[in-house]
Amino acid sequence: MVCDLCPRRCGALRDEAHGEGFCRMPALPVCARAALHFWEEPCISGRTGAGTVFFSGCTLGCVFCQNRTISREGAGKALGEDELYAVFRRLADQGAACIELVTPTQFTHVLARVLERPIPGGLPVVWNSGGYERAEVLKGLEGKVDVYLPDLKYVTPALAGRYSGAADYPEHAKSAIREMVRQRGPVRLENGLLKSGVLIRHLILPGQVPEAKAVMDWV
Repeated sequence: MVCDLCPRRCGALRDEAHGEGFCRMPALPVCARAALHFWEEPCISGRTGAGTVFFSGCTLGCVFCQNRTISREGAGKALGEDELYAVFRRLADQGAACIELVTPTQFTHVLARVLERPIPGGLPVVWNSGGYERAEVLKGLEGKVDVYLPDLKYVTPALAGRYSGAADYPEHAKSAIREMVRQRGPVRLENGLLKSGVLIRHLILPGQVPEAKAVMDWV
C-alpha cells in the first residue's frame, strides 16, 4: 500500500513486513501488548479492566512519550485479521469491559475491516488515539467504533511542532474531534461504564498553563 492514513500523508510504501513512513510500520497491525488494563479512566476500565490492545508505531513524535519502545522502536508482533479478531475474543472471554484500541491510527485500514465482524460479547469498541487523525479516514470507521477517546494535546502550532513534531496538529485534531462527535455525539453511560460517545483528554505539560486555558476556551 501507499499510505496516506494520517495527516502526514507521507506516501510511504508499506507491505506485510516492512514500512518506510514516519511510523515505520508494515501494513499488518503490529501488536505490542494485549491484556486487561485497569488503569484507564474508570468509565473505560470498570472493575474488570479494559480489553486493551497496544499497537506499535505512532504518527506523532512526542518528546514526552512514555511508551517509546512501542511507539518508536517497533516492539511487537504483526497479526493478520483473523489473529487480531482472536485477540478480541480472548479479551472478551477474560471479562473485559470493552475492546480498547490504543494508538491505532496507522492501522486504520485493517481495523476498519476487522471491526465489520461482530464484536465478541457485544462489547463497545474504544478508539484511543493521540488525536492526530484525518477526518476523511475516520469516516470509514462510522458505525464500527462506539467510543472515541482522543487526546487534544495542543491548540497552538508552535508547541505542537516543538514537542510532537507536528505543527499542523491543532487543525487536524480539531477536525478529527468534530468528526468523532458527529458520529457518536455525547457520552452515554450505563452502570458507570462508557458505552458510546466522545471523551476528550488534554495533557497539561509543566509551564503550559496558557495552552491548557486555550484548550478549555476552544472546547
